[in-house]
Amino acid sequence: MYLHSVHSIPTRRPQQRPRALYWCFLLLLCSAYLQGALVKAWDFPAALAEMRHFGLTPALPFALLVIAGELGASLLILSGRLRWLGALYLALFTLAANCVANRFWLLDGMVRTMSENGFFEHLGLVGAFLIVAWTDLQRGQAAPGA
Repeated sequence: MYLHSVHSIPTRRPQQRPRALYWCFLLLLCSAYLQGALVKAWDFPAALAEMRHFGLTPALPFALLVIAGELGASLLILSGRLRWLGALYLALFTLAANCVANRFWLLDGMVRTMSENGFFEHLGLVGAFLIVAWTDLQRGQAAPGA
């Protein structure tokens, strides 16, 4: 029986991962924020109505802040420049928006169950963005596109 040395097993360190694949993963993570910001920008009256629906007044500055924040933070993450900052922003934004939009503790029945599921799914996104920020800070400032 022939045994291979542990050193002969091909492994790949996380920093050697294919950049294009990692970028695609980040794009998937940011996709809802890019889509949300673009939809709000293209239908600004609906964005204002959404802010009012959630009790955010005055609606105009909140809508502008949401659009700029979602787009700006996503672009930071995808460009690799200050990726940690973009990821922290989206983690905090998602946590805050989640507490405004998915207040399942005030609901009953099936609506509560659906809202509760959405709440915890969004906590998963918060965790994913925190992992991105932590990873980026651990290896130092990321090079563009890294």
